[in-house]
Amino acid sequence: MGARTRGIANNILSDGLDATDGLSGALSSSNITNASVTNVTSTPSIGGGFEKVASDPPSPTEGDIWYNTTSNTVKGYVLSPTAAAWATGGNLNTARWGLAGGGSQTSAIVTGGETPRTGATELYDGTSWTEVNDLNTVRNQLALAGSQTSSIAFGGENPGTTNNVETEEWDGTSWTEVNDMATGRREHAGLGTQTAALAVAGFTPPGVSTYNSAVESWDGTNWTSGTAIPTTTGQISGIGTSTAGLVMGGLTPSLTGNSFEWDGSSWTAGGTMNTARANFCGSGIQTNGLVAGGTTPAYTNAAELYDGSSWTSTVNMSTTRVDQAGLSEGSTGDAGLVAGGYLNGGPSTAATEEFTGAANVAQVKTLG
Repeated sequence: MGARTRGIANNILSDGLDATDGLSGALSSSNITNASVTNVTSTPSIGGGFEKVASDPPSPTEGDIWYNTTSNTVKGYVLSPTAAAWATGGNLNTARWGLAGGGSQTSAIVTGGETPRTGATELYDGTSWTEVNDLNTVRNQLALAGSQTSSIAFGGENPGTTNNVETEEWDGTSWTEVNDMATGRREHAGLGTQTAALAVAGFTPPGVSTYNSAVESWDGTNWTSGTAIPTTTGQISGIGTSTAGLVMGGLTPSLTGNSFEWDGSSWTAGGTMNTARANFCGSGIQTNGLVAGGTTPAYTNAAELYDGSSWTSTVNMSTTRVDQAGLSEGSTGDAGLVAGGYLNGGPSTAATEEFTGAANVAQVKTLG
């Protein structure tokens, strides 16, 4: 507060004040009972400075504050932090490992796997899984790209072939065989959509575990050879799109935490995971990704998030598992899902876990 000042006249004439001899200047603090103005004996009602309403607004905006005359409280619409967490989802109808998954957390698809090998396909609505039509070719350790209603499954392992080239499209109801890949492979990464997908690395013939760096691109009709990734690897995972993708981890044959970003024409080294791992799954996109589980070489339930440049450890899954399904098109790292897999010491599991990332949630709070 500024200095207190005065401005008065010192002569009183018959017709008023004589302002010509006025006094001015700062008042002495001794003339003020409390110079710091701390001796306040009363304040207006706390609701006086806020909008008064009988009930909380139905659609407040962040930062709004009001006085509720019914509850006689001051309230505000503020951001409240929530921690990242895993929650139990509905169980698969068929427990299995080596399955492939796609879609989003509330609209997911899984197919294939081993219980022994199966072509079983299930759809998830955010609460429960429903069995639908099977793949035409029974297989495990395959890859999938796309959504619950429009996806593509490719590669894998099936009886009679070490690594297969079979490709099938899903239209929301049934699977249809389409053109094969040029190179059979299993435990490879798949990413993208039904009409624009990538098949990356994996194990290829002639050996059971012949590591490779080959990449094939799907345009909705045919597979064509693409730019190889910098490292030969298998048991990897991939997320994102055919123009903004990410592949990470795997065996080279040593365990690796490396990740590589794809821009539609070339690969660039991305951030290194905190935990090198293989046989794990991913969800999300290149700038908002999630990985969970796998071998390190011990089985792990550790999870990490990717922000487009670096990996950060987050809360662990409840279940330690390997070779489980994750998500693809429409998913984000902040809303991930893990389904199925192989438990430490066996057997296969039908368990599903849903991940929700840390966030600031706007909500009405009582302030006083």
